[in-house]
Amino acid sequence: MPAREVRSEYKKDASGEAVTTVYSNATPPPASDSTDEFTTYFDQKIPIPEDEKHPWFSFRKLWAFTGPGFLMSIAYLDPGNIESDLQSGAVAGFKLLWVLLLATVIGLLLQRLAARLGVVTGLHLAEVCNRQYPKVPRIILWLMVELAIIGSDMQEVIGSAIAIHLLSVGKIPLWGGVLITIADTFMFLFLDKYGLRKLEAFFGFLITVMAIMFGYEYVTAKPNQAELLKGMFVPYCDKCGPPQLEQAVGIVGAVIMPHNMYLHSALVKSRQINRSNKKEVSEANKYFFIESCVALFVSFLINVFVVSVFAEAFFGQTNAEVHNVCANVSIEHAGLFPLNNDTLDVDIYKGGVVLGCYFGPAALYIWAIGILAAGQSSTMTGTYSGQFVMEGFLNLKWSRFARVVLTRSIAITPTLLVAIFQDVEHLTGMNDFLNVLMSLQLPFALIPVLTFTSLRPVMNDFANGLGWKIAGGILVIIIISINMYFVVIYVTALGQMVLYVIATIISIVYLAFVAYLSWQCLIALGVSFLACGHTYHLGLTAQPELFLLNNIDAEPVMSR
Repeated sequence: MPAREVRSEYKKDASGEAVTTVYSNATPPPASDSTDEFTTYFDQKIPIPEDEKHPWFSFRKLWAFTGPGFLMSIAYLDPGNIESDLQSGAVAGFKLLWVLLLATVIGLLLQRLAARLGVVTGLHLAEVCNRQYPKVPRIILWLMVELAIIGSDMQEVIGSAIAIHLLSVGKIPLWGGVLITIADTFMFLFLDKYGLRKLEAFFGFLITVMAIMFGYEYVTAKPNQAELLKGMFVPYCDKCGPPQLEQAVGIVGAVIMPHNMYLHSALVKSRQINRSNKKEVSEANKYFFIESCVALFVSFLINVFVVSVFAEAFFGQTNAEVHNVCANVSIEHAGLFPLNNDTLDVDIYKGGVVLGCYFGPAALYIWAIGILAAGQSSTMTGTYSGQFVMEGFLNLKWSRFARVVLTRSIAITPTLLVAIFQDVEHLTGMNDFLNVLMSLQLPFALIPVLTFTSLRPVMNDFANGLGWKIAGGILVIIIISINMYFVVIYVTALGQMVLYVIATIISIVYLAFVAYLSWQCLIALGVSFLACGHTYHLGLTAQPELFLLNNIDAEPVMSR
């Protein structure tokens, strides 16, 4: 191979800072036009006030940094999570609350990595993937993340449609609820035209609505506080079988969502931070982490409300018992529950009906309002995720309206078709498949974020230390293993040979790509012998300015 000639070109990035890009003779530098620039979705940047009186901690500064973490936390409150919560309470009582707590803490640590990547580099995760991975892996990665976003979006639209169906006492069909969700999402998405802080305030309002609605259900159900605390802090599950184990796995899969890493790394770019000033970057990392802690604590409490209501009132109940209660209070949906002694099987729709049977119609409508707030807020953040991912991976320069139309159409179309041709029970039944779909996509967010935050050429002095590398690697392995178990359980339940064969073929391709990402991640974590010194023979350095993972000690991609 000919010797590689290296040269540098200086240019300005989207924030106006000087950036040095390294090129070789293998790939010419891009044309000096605007198509190579990466820009954030938000045009406005929030200034950070100075507070010399409180150098270590300032509530004024914390308030200025508050916003991105709460938008991120909405993914922990989407209809998929709410359904996982109510099923956990109905199937295992309070026994799996510690799993919910553990999953939330793990999610917080992973979100910290995503936020640090955005703050330190000035690029969100999709943009970094665009610059660091070669073309083919980059496209595959983009497709996988888009699948995760579509799956999440479908759950959120389904939740909103069911809430509208319940609030209208069945007068608005499900497909009508889907269309209403499409329309109001378009309207809400343009709120940031009136200022980013107003948009963040609107999301804060929706989180408050959820807290009040589900808090009302919690107070009405009056759960046993001793059992609640025991289930939250004592890691046990007495007399638990396969259903409870599957539910525990489902909690982890529902809480930790792949596209949320991409979202959070982009949202932190909305604050004015001088990234050439190490003190400002360190301060931004600190305040964003504190805000994320507060936001995820609030989301955890709301999830606990839902689990506790169904654990107290419906754990151990049978379909026949619920049917009789609903029939006695003249609830027209009593037929949803067959007259048998099987354990109560609930979802978002049946959950609202059950609450109406036991606690009165007000509980049903309050539940529906809470689900509507969850669906609307998560649908909006899901759309933002789709736009960040598409812009970052493909560097698209479309108008805002065009981007919204495309990303919404991709997710809405399959949901609308299902809503038209299926009833509400089949619509909620899609959640199991969608949870499996998103579980499969988790490696495509967790592995890249751990890889890039461990690379000193990318993160400089803010790269992960040895402790974070070890802890991050263990967390990624545990989460991926848990979710793969969840996928295996789902596939084995299909019971058809043709589906087994298809699943096997897909699994081989899937695992090969995960192995490739893991290989690069291990090199970034310091396992340098895996690079073998001849990585270029695999064709991974066709664009060396985008791919430095095989040469960690080489000249950085960007020096600021």
